[in-house]
Parts: sequence; C-alpha cells; structure tokens
Amino acid sequence: AMNFALRHIAGIRKEVRGRERLPEGAFVIGAKHQSWGDGFLIYPEIKDLAFVTGDHLERFPLVGGILKKLGAIVIDTCGGGEKKASSLANGMHKAKADGRRVLIYPEGHLAPVGYHFRYKSGVWHMAEAMGVPVVPVATNIGVFWQQQETPRRQGTAVIEFLEPIPPGLPKDEFIARLTEAVETRTAELVAEATGEPAARARLIPDPPNGFEAAPTLNDLAAYKKA
Repeated sequence: AMNFALRHIAGIRKEVRGRERLPEGAFVIGAKHQSWGDGFLIYPEIKDLAFVTGDHLERFPLVGGILKKLGAIVIDTCGGGEKKASSLANGMHKAKADGRRVLIYPEGHLAPVGYHFRYKSGVWHMAEAMGVPVVPVATNIGVFWQQQETPRRQGTAVIEFLEPIPPGLPKDEFIARLTEAVETRTAELVAEATGEPAARARLIPDPPNGFEAAPTLNDLAAYKKA
C-alpha cells in the first residue's frame, strides 16, 4: 500500500539498494530524515519494524491505540532522564527478545537537502541495550519530496542500506562513524538525482522548541539567526 501511494499519489518511484547488507535477527536502523516520505521508503522493506516515539503522542485521541498496534516503543519523555532511559532500555530488551528491527532517525528532525543536524546518542544507547548492530540508511528522497512540502517533484528516490556498524564501540566513535556513513552516501545519492557534484552536508543547529522541522532552504538564513 505504501509503495502504491508513493508511486501513484506522490508520483515518486522507489529504488532500494543494499538489501544484502541487512543482518539476520534484531537490529537498529539509523536513517537519514529528509522528508515525510521517508516512511514510505523504509517501512515496506523491513519485516516487523518497530519505531521509537515519545509518550506525548499518547495524549491525542486514538493515537495511543494506533501506536500500540504498530508496535511502537514509547518512551517516557516527561519523567526525567532516568525514567526515559529506563523505558527505552525496557523497550529495546523486548524488541530484541521478539527479534524485531527498530527504526530511529538520529538527527531527531527533518533536515533540508544539503544540511544535517547533530546526530544524537539515543541510537547508540539503543544498540548497546540490545547488543545488536546498527544499519545506517542513506536516501535522496528530499530532492523529490522536501520535508513537509507539497507539491512533490516526480522522479526516482533511492534508499540505500549501508554496512552495519557493530555494537560495542565507544559512543563518540560510533556517532562519528554513523554520521560519516549516512551523510557521505546521502550526498552522493543527492548528486546522482540532481546531476550536480556531490557536496558535503553542512551542520546546522537544532530547530527551536516547537519546530517539527527545519525551515525550507529559502528560510534557512532567518532560522539560523533565531
């Protein structure tokens, strides 16, 4: 259904690369987050995929039931650091016991094409709690479907699963490897889609509280002054 909607409603074809790199059993996916269309690319490709979300979403009618049905790992975002860490660890242990794969977007926000946010350490804590590898994921869907924007540009969006990063690495080394892998390959995929030379993504600060995504490129200068 997601593939059909992406192709026939959004007008975007999909190409998947690197399926052979996916490990057996449980693992964590650390994916680039450029667009609301990211989920249309990744969910149909991973069997029994869970995702991490905060418990603030349970305040909305029906959402709690939907999250439970989808198998979301809901973490305590209101009870302080210890409760948040505890709920995340409990969710990860259950996911591993069930042999599930868990998706997280390490930047935490939608990033404009050509830019990236600092990769957060939550993905490292998840992998350590489960004792499983992390599969980096690169994409260029933002070229065709920019963040929350419409209309969308027709074309072929690529999602690529990269070489897994093993568990057990020091946190800083892990984050550096994940960032380098995802951002380098994403820049190459963007260049492939646009026909322009690959350019390394620029680091930008996280959006102010209340912003779900970074502004579009036209508004980026004003946002950076905020």
